[in-house]
Amino acid sequence: MADPVAVAGASGRDASAGWVPPADRGSTAIADRVVAKIAARAAREALPDAPEGGAPPHAMVVVHHETARVRLSLELEYPSDIGAQCGAVRRHVVERVKALAGMEVPEVAVHVERLHSALSRGAAQGRIR
Repeated sequence: MADPVAVAGASGRDASAGWVPPADRGSTAIADRVVAKIAARAAREALPDAPEGGAPPHAMVVVHHETARVRLSLELEYPSDIGAQCGAVRRHVVERVKALAGMEVPEVAVHVERLHSALSRGAAQGRIR
C-alpha cells in the first residue's frame, strides 16, 4: 500500500500541516448596540397591542463575554395585566437574543415608563370642539 500523500492547498502549502477546524479559525464580536436593537425588536414583537402613538421600546445592553444584561424601557396599554406583559417581554427577549446573537441573558430589567389608557384615548377622539 502506498504512503498517504498530503495535498497542497491553493496557496501551495501542505493542507494537513496547518489545518484548523472552522470553529477555531476566529471569533465573532457582536456590539452592545446590535444586541440592544435585537432586544428592542423582541420587546415590540412580544407586545402586539402596543399603545398607538406611544414610544417604541428602548433597550440598553451590557455585553460581557457570552452574556448580555438587558434593560428595557417601554409603554403599556392600561388597563391590562402589567406583570404578565412584562413577563412575556422578558421571556421573548431572552429567547430572541439567544437565537439571534447566541448569548445568554440572565437579567432583563423592564422599566414601564408610561401607561396608555384606551378609555381616555377613545374619549379624547370622540370630542368635538
